[in-house]
Amino acid sequence: MSELLLEIFSEEIPARMQKQAAADLSRLVGDALKAQGLEAKTLDGFAGPRRLVLSATCLPKAQPDTTEERKGPQVGAPEQAIQGFLRAAGLTHLDQAEKRELPPKGTFYFAVSKKKGRPTADVVKDIIEAALPQLPWPKSMRWADKPTRWVRPLHSIVCVLDGNIVPVSFGGLVAGNTTRGHRFLAPAAITVKDLAGYKAALRKAHVLVDAADRAAVIEAELKKLAAKEGLTVKADPGLLAEVAGLVEWPVPLLGTIDAAFMDVPAEVLTSAMRKHQKYFALNTKGGKLANRFGVVANMIAKDGGKAIVAGNEKVLRARLSDAKFFWDQDKKRTLESRLPKLEERIFQAKLGTMRAKVDRIAALAAYLAHPVGADVDAVRRAALLCKADLSSDMVGEFPDLQGVMGRYYALAHNEPANVADAIADHYSPLGPSDSVPTKPVSIAVSLADKIDSLVGFFAINEKPTGSKDPYALRRAALGVIRIVLENKLRLPLLAAFEFALGGYNGLTPDNAREKIAREVLDFFADRLKAHLRDKGTRHDLVSAVFARGDEDDLVRLMARVDALTAFVTSDDGVNLLAAYRRAGNILRIEEKKDATSYLRGLDAGAAGAEEAEALRVALGHVAGPSDAKRAAEDYVGAMAELAKLRRPVDIFFDKVMVNTDNADHRIGRLILLAHVVKIMDHVADFSKVEA
Repeated sequence: MSELLLEIFSEEIPARMQKQAAADLSRLVGDALKAQGLEAKTLDGFAGPRRLVLSATCLPKAQPDTTEERKGPQVGAPEQAIQGFLRAAGLTHLDQAEKRELPPKGTFYFAVSKKKGRPTADVVKDIIEAALPQLPWPKSMRWADKPTRWVRPLHSIVCVLDGNIVPVSFGGLVAGNTTRGHRFLAPAAITVKDLAGYKAALRKAHVLVDAADRAAVIEAELKKLAAKEGLTVKADPGLLAEVAGLVEWPVPLLGTIDAAFMDVPAEVLTSAMRKHQKYFALNTKGGKLANRFGVVANMIAKDGGKAIVAGNEKVLRARLSDAKFFWDQDKKRTLESRLPKLEERIFQAKLGTMRAKVDRIAALAAYLAHPVGADVDAVRRAALLCKADLSSDMVGEFPDLQGVMGRYYALAHNEPANVADAIADHYSPLGPSDSVPTKPVSIAVSLADKIDSLVGFFAINEKPTGSKDPYALRRAALGVIRIVLENKLRLPLLAAFEFALGGYNGLTPDNAREKIAREVLDFFADRLKAHLRDKGTRHDLVSAVFARGDEDDLVRLMARVDALTAFVTSDDGVNLLAAYRRAGNILRIEEKKDATSYLRGLDAGAAGAEEAEALRVALGHVAGPSDAKRAAEDYVGAMAELAKLRRPVDIFFDKVMVNTDNADHRIGRLILLAHVVKIMDHVADFSKVEA
């Protein structure tokens, strides 16, 4: 078995592109190897600042031999047909073909050719030369006079199979078996034979090939340095992954933030360090931002890194001087004084300005205040100011701080704490791992912001399609779902959607609002299914409840889904569901044939059989209590009432023929089945429940 090692060595690859590039290269080469009968046991991709690496193990020495068959004409066919077959099959004489009997059609000629598998090295060369031009870089470039496109100019290619060079050609280069280590610490050539030796040699040459190894070193060493000073490193997986893509030999160091900047909000300092300098923030044991930061060098310095730290501190001082200036200047103005600037900021061309959006949010948030349990005045005030910080200098420089800075500016001008918190919280949750607002005023403003965007974009038919969602409406819908469910809010969504649509005067006629609101609710149903699927809930049960068309209270809907889940997994539920399907199938066929509905009143004895009468009585006993418990939102109790139908329904189907020759009894029995379906559909549309 053979081992393949491929390295593409280039100028610095952007960190954000490295992981996907390694995955794409593995996919392209792996799929091609498999298609050629050379599937690898393991296939690993690695990426770093200057190299893209692929390793494949346990490859066969050659492709398997194959046999190809070509069916020819029937024995006794015209000579012209036989000669055409021989030419196409590459045969010179008819006796080189086989004769096979294919009853009942007769006997036919077959050309059988055996094809010897090619050596793996030859196949690998073709595969890699085809795969490299197909690598889908987000951005690529050409250099010098070469027609090849790649993310950055190429320096060399390594391609070895069992230590032997595979002469892959790409970008004007031919592959060899030598690479280079760290640009400054070990630039000499290194001969490569296999992955283990390659990794070991590069480690000696101050290069860690695997990004996971680089990230582990950065994380461990920063923790050690911080612990020596009684500090902790603020967790930032995204930054860690990015920095691991910027260095080949990570050397973590600690620098100091000037005391003059420590009165600037911690979020500002952290954002400035992270966004512009790729520095790690450190916290005190109490969780406050410390006046220290972590920087990762790509160099072993003779002075232990003192000059590197000093240089980074100097750069940070300049960066934080700007941030402090913005902070000092922005605090001089109230948020309310910034509202006129929102008239100049377009929310969306068809949906108006950001100031118009603020007014809609304020009206909708006030409408939501009662079901949320929030103070209406506080809600209106928070909604009015929630976007004002967008026109501040700080948010202009650090857009990720929108809302956060609004809270600071609100507190600086004595706005109530719940108003200030709502300004910061109303963007949440920003993702599936982000926490949702829990304070009433924050909840109302956050819901209003998201619902306003959702109904507005649906009103102008700018809905998500496939993988495209330019306005992040899926995220907004999921945010509303999580806020409602995690805070257990009893909020009728349809009414909220229709009220929100009323804020778009002239854009949505009154007679169109219900239709648009229904479309948004259907969109929510899809998002809820996706959300619950990740938590292990069956999507068909959500569909079964939504299909009733009478549910837009997510808390109540989840209670129904939970009760339905327990019911359909019980013995009674499984059997009753099977009976429901049988009843539904019979009804559909007979109602179509008779062109009538059998959901009508049923008199005692009309169905004829004793078992049918017992089912009619059982339906009467179950209907009232089931409806009462459903009305009281006791869905577990309602399901328990339905379970009482299992035995009489089972006996009915065992003993009674529905389509009897007696026309009156047939009608009575079909009416019985219609009532069975109806009473179950009061709780959920059981036709949506999968077997």
